Amino acid sequence: QVQLVESGGGLVQPGGSLRLSCAASGIIFSIDDMGWYRQAPGKQRELVATITRGGSTNYADSVKGRFTISRDNAKNTMYLQMNSLKPEDTAVYYCNALVRPIILARQQYWGQGTQVTVSS
Repeated sequence: QVQLVESGGGLVQPGGSLRLSCAASGIIFSIDDMGWYRQAPGKQRELVATITRGGSTNYADSVKGRFTISRDNAKNTMYLQMNSLKPEDTAVYYCNALVRPIILARQQYWGQGTQVTVSS
């Protein structure tokens, strides 16, 4: 069993910054792709950013230039540095990971989510 635990969410004023973390624990041989998703009230969950094990990244157009995704493979941890936050960034942010508990198996996991609120 694998658990993903997000942290770092909170209330921030427009223009401010937050750093989210996602720590994976449990039976893990390795982690392939990881990503951050978000869901605002009344909207569908959407992709924010993804990162491969090798460090290749992909961002939603709405966050390009403001958010930076990174990971520490040795710690099975992923981060999302969010700068220049806007009210429209308000959402629950979810961590996603494609985990290999053993070398020949892969399974997708989700975290429980962390609330990010951007408001003055």
